[in-house]
Amino acid sequence: MAAEAIKSAINPTASSLPLNVLMRLTDPKVGTGEYTTGFVGGGASGSDKKVGVVGLTLFDLRRRGKVARLSMVGVNGTKFPAIRQHLDTNITKVYNGLDCSFESYPANDVKDPDAYKAAIDALKPGDAITIFTPDTTHYPIALYAIERGIHVLITKPAVKTLEHHQVLIAAAKQHNVYVYVEHHKRFDPAYSDAKFKALKLGDFNYFYSYMSQPKSQLETFKAWAGVDSDISYYLNSHHIDICDSMVSQLGFVPIKVSASAAKGIATSLGCSEATEDTITVMVTWQKQGDPGKIATGVYTASWTAPQKAGVHSNQYFHYMAAGGEIRINQAKRGYDVADDTAGQLVWYNPFYMKYAPDEEGNFGGQTGYGYISFEKFVDGCRAVNSGTLKPADLDARGLPTLNNTIATTAILEAGRRSIDENREIRIEIADGAWKLV
Repeated sequence: MAAEAIKSAINPTASSLPLNVLMRLTDPKVGTGEYTTGFVGGGASGSDKKVGVVGLTLFDLRRRGKVARLSMVGVNGTKFPAIRQHLDTNITKVYNGLDCSFESYPANDVKDPDAYKAAIDALKPGDAITIFTPDTTHYPIALYAIERGIHVLITKPAVKTLEHHQVLIAAAKQHNVYVYVEHHKRFDPAYSDAKFKALKLGDFNYFYSYMSQPKSQLETFKAWAGVDSDISYYLNSHHIDICDSMVSQLGFVPIKVSASAAKGIATSLGCSEATEDTITVMVTWQKQGDPGKIATGVYTASWTAPQKAGVHSNQYFHYMAAGGEIRINQAKRGYDVADDTAGQLVWYNPFYMKYAPDEEGNFGGQTGYGYISFEKFVDGCRAVNSGTLKPADLDARGLPTLNNTIATTAILEAGRRSIDENREIRIEIADGAWKLV
């Protein structure tokens, strides 16, 4: 037994091996990775993600031994020197010299829209990539990675169409990789507790949600807002997924969708004429095996909220079931700060990302649900690589995998088509295959 313990210490099992991760940044036309690095337009973002989420989390996971080699890929390599300086100033010098080193693609003097291919080709099967790019690019990047045996984390929405979602599911199964959609609201402690409590409240009956961001975000998203995607894909994806995770466990599936959009504000700010301000999606849900049980979901999202609302994102929902109801307001969490330099009262959300250092000076946000979401992905990849779990086991745990988020993609695409075609869209499921009619 002692000899085996010594052997294990000298030759660590695959489950203990850290994960190599490639971070795919946003196209520089729309800012070089606000969510990944917090770097936008030559400096720190003006949002609540001034030092990013993805990079900081992975740098800290590397400090903790769960991640090894890190790399980043964008389109415009000339941005990387400024990004490195930004990370050094705002992360390394703030958190005890936290190592923010990474390999970058393309080279510092090169612009290459296909640089992600060379960066993925430099990985080996079992490594991972995070994709935080405009919605239309998720599918080709994810498929390229999956076909090379790379685990994939995709920001929400996973893809824009049901067809692409199901192609990725099949490819992931064929290549035995873990594909995870970064629906971090599933790990918000209030939301995850609500999912558990919904089990005891009987059949689903009604759900209403609202989520918004201020007009200032349109400056960051102007290049793609209304062109490559819309506000429903961007923000409604949060609560549609939350609702699905709550009601699918009760046997409910979406069967038809209609949507409506408001316009006029975004276009006055210089966005494309196609850009809608606010989108509301109404979904009819039906209980499988009991078609007389019908429920309604209404999901509203806007990126034209007031600039000085005191919160970066208003977000709340109301869930009603046969035996009770749940209300959650995650915009104002009982934590507000009055700051003369801000000129207003501000409500913060450290439950998502807590940027304050711990008592030793290290990054201390490991309990934030934004951080937890990435750690769940990293742990899942390492478990699959070690052979202790299969991707199907992670599906069974209710994590936001491709298989567990197909209803969200179906609803989002149906909502877009409902607006474009001015009609109700039906969702049909037969032999495990989903289609819009």
